[in-house]
Amino acid sequence: MDRRKFLKGSALLSGVLTLSPFELFSSKNKVTPNPLGKAKNIIFMVSDGMSLGTLSMADLYSKNILGKGSNWINLYQERKVSRALMDTASASSIVTDSAAASSAFGGGIRVKNGVLNMGANGEKYLPIWQKFKKAGKKAGCVTTVTITHATPAGFCVNSAQRNAEPQIAEMYADLELDVVMGGGDEFFNPEKREDKKDLYAVYRKKNYQILKDRHALNTIQQGVKTLGIFSTGALPYSIDRSNLSEFKETPTLAEMARAAINQMKDHQNGFVLQIEGGKVDWSAHANDVAALIHDQLAFDEAVKVATDFAEKDGNTLVIITTDHGNANPGTIYGNDATRNFNSISDYRYTNEYLLNKIHKDYSVKDITDWVYEGNKIALQNDEAKQLLSFYNGLEKEEGLYNYKKLPFKLYSEIQKKHNAVGWISMDHSGDYVEVAAYGPGSELLQPFIKNTDLHDLMLKASQI
Repeated sequence: MDRRKFLKGSALLSGVLTLSPFELFSSKNKVTPNPLGKAKNIIFMVSDGMSLGTLSMADLYSKNILGKGSNWINLYQERKVSRALMDTASASSIVTDSAAASSAFGGGIRVKNGVLNMGANGEKYLPIWQKFKKAGKKAGCVTTVTITHATPAGFCVNSAQRNAEPQIAEMYADLELDVVMGGGDEFFNPEKREDKKDLYAVYRKKNYQILKDRHALNTIQQGVKTLGIFSTGALPYSIDRSNLSEFKETPTLAEMARAAINQMKDHQNGFVLQIEGGKVDWSAHANDVAALIHDQLAFDEAVKVATDFAEKDGNTLVIITTDHGNANPGTIYGNDATRNFNSISDYRYTNEYLLNKIHKDYSVKDITDWVYEGNKIALQNDEAKQLLSFYNGLEKEEGLYNYKKLPFKLYSEIQKKHNAVGWISMDHSGDYVEVAAYGPGSELLQPFIKNTDLHDLMLKASQI
């Protein structure tokens, strides 16, 4: 036998035997090849606190109600991305917080929960956006929460306390990040800062343009360093922004992402941009299904902005992931599960907005009428009375982002009877999470990784 023919045949047979029966006989067995080469630009996208159930429900809602699949899942179906599961643990726990998680991406090492790129003995690990700035690239961060919050900060600064947001706002100015967009007016405005420092004036002296609303974003001066602060605290939830006139001048995450890319895309040395859907996490903490799904879909629109740019550009690596799970929501089996889940499309507001409008002087009829107006849910009298007991001071509910002690858990349990969605908790979980990578460098993504591996992947892909 001809040895070369035998070896060639063996190699072909070996390749065939690695295919599943479905793949072997499928006429659609065409995998888009991962582009090899150097990534000039990197867009790192984080849907903060996104459990797999959140990704699944957003796609299901998009299909059932909007008539189209979600952009993230479409990338899987079209085989355009490399895909992995990621272990999200921190140095101090199998369940991370956002500061340690972002530090894993940003500093490349696991740190304790609550700190940003700082070791147990005060060691400082140089954040990755600083590395890229030193290499001559432009760098930016965009989020739907305060721009000084843990996830964007983990890519940029060192801090022993994640809550040192007034100081982080000053650090950003020192670093001269090229694009900074999100909420957090209280950390820049001298009338709201305890030390009365005017951070807006500091940024103006460094030749930043200051944006305060959607109109300003749409009339942005191209190529100029940009600070966009669009609210006190976090930006409004997407469903409330869509349905309440007071939030119409707040930009969407996709609009901020597009503007940020346009600000930096022509730089000869390229750019790096972190995009965070921060309120996905906050809505999971509140067990607020309408807020969760709509903010995940808002993040999904930003995914399309990033991947559309990357596809056209050809030199951009897009990484799409989360930093950890939260509350592990999911649909529950039942005869009317589909119909009940689809009823979420009747919800006009977040639970935060709906519950904030209830006062202790409401009657049972008042609260029943208001809940029906907001969610098309017909409360039973005992449910209305139990909700009212929170406003009369008889009961209280804690929670990370529940400053007003609203009855989020109780109300989500009431909703569950109608929408077939359940939750395991109101806090972070240690589940493995999804990672997708598109563009040059995506071939470096292995099927199972630790969160710190993404730091190394970015450096390898960019070859700095």
